[in-house]
Amino acid sequence: MKTFTYEIFTTVAELKSFRKAADALNITPSAVSHSISHLENQLGIPLLLRNRSEMVVTKNGEILLPMIERILNQERQLLVTAAKIQGLQGGQIRIGAISSVCIAWLPTIIRRFAKTYPDVEITLIQGSFAEIEQALSLGKIDLGFSALPAEDRLDSFDLIDDEIKCITDADFVPKNGHSISQADLTDQHFILQRSDYDSDTKAALDELQVKPQAINYSIDDQSILAMVEAGLGWGILPDLALTKLAGDVKAYPFEKHYYRHLGLVINPSSAKDPFVKAMKQEIFNYLEIN
Repeated sequence: MKTFTYEIFTTVAELKSFRKAADALNITPSAVSHSISHLENQLGIPLLLRNRSEMVVTKNGEILLPMIERILNQERQLLVTAAKIQGLQGGQIRIGAISSVCIAWLPTIIRRFAKTYPDVEITLIQGSFAEIEQALSLGKIDLGFSALPAEDRLDSFDLIDDEIKCITDADFVPKNGHSISQADLTDQHFILQRSDYDSDTKAALDELQVKPQAINYSIDDQSILAMVEAGLGWGILPDLALTKLAGDVKAYPFEKHYYRHLGLVINPSSAKDPFVKAMKQEIFNYLEIN
């Protein structure tokens, strides 16, 4: 059920700001803008107008807003009724995720899930890709987010291709003006988070001929930005990790684009669990995946 776009619209209408709505829903302002534009194109009418410093609902938008709110409420009632029919009262679901997913996606996903299934206890475990897959294999968690391809014995589903960016100090400009090429990397040192030094990042660094002695490690992504800002080196972070981070730095794509392929990975023994199926669908709804 793709009603997240409706929720974005009602949130903007309430808060009168793309940025405030983005913070409330834990997504980017650009994602809010894109969703509203998509909805306006789909309906064929403008829903919002910028009035000085805030967004206001158009007259046509005011006509549709109560209908959209009813759709959202009816969907919640439908899911609650279905949960009662299935006996989904109480229970537990265990999720494994890397830090960027915990920050960028899960607050909204878990909040939406909890609205429908308030009695389900959710346990969240943060770790590296390797730790998440090991926990899934051992049955310690039910589903998790990991780089693909995952182990063959686990069920996996594509989510996004997360572009890997180079983080530089604010004053740096690439030689070609827009992306990092081999010519920019001479004598550069890099600061990485060891737990995220996964195969995709390593493959990019190897291809760019960055030697291991030019790599230092930091505790977390925000620390990396602080060190880059202080001129101690450059960082390499995927787009998703930059969603909620801040610093006086710049993020450039590489001349040859690199990606990590994020997926949802599920222990086959948990795949038929109704809680796991419901959470899987909530994740897909959030990312608008069929």
